[in-house]
Amino acid sequence: MLASIEFIKATVDGMMKRGFGRIVNITSSSVKAPIDILGLSNGARSGLTGFVAGVARVTVKHGVTINGLLPGPFDTDRLRGTIKARAAKAGRSFEEEYKAGASANPAGRFGTADEFGAACAFLCSVHASYITGQNLLMDGGQYPGTY
Repeated sequence: MLASIEFIKATVDGMMKRGFGRIVNITSSSVKAPIDILGLSNGARSGLTGFVAGVARVTVKHGVTINGLLPGPFDTDRLRGTIKARAAKAGRSFEEEYKAGASANPAGRFGTADEFGAACAFLCSVHASYITGQNLLMDGGQYPGTY
């Protein structure tokens, strides 16, 4: 653990010395809306997010931004595995369960890896130099809040 912290500190110090760096933490939409079955994970992710927001306000003047991506439902192997298990338990086909899950999202679908990659690439670009300590919720509109 200590070696990991020292590595992170050395990495951030190096970025600040160069005057440029980008860190994007990928956590979960559970940071904004806890997911009941994730228990302790909700708290750990929220804690990391809060800690990083404070650090980001120190590093930005040295050209280093730190932001977060909070993915909701994305079409991944993990999501497909969960849907497969849910379908088996409900006695439905994978396709039926997949379609039901996608249509339950306001976007009417799951996110794609390309969409996620594009958002991450933007946060890592020079064009995002004034964005720091922020979290981009990517959930197809699933979160019901305004903020």
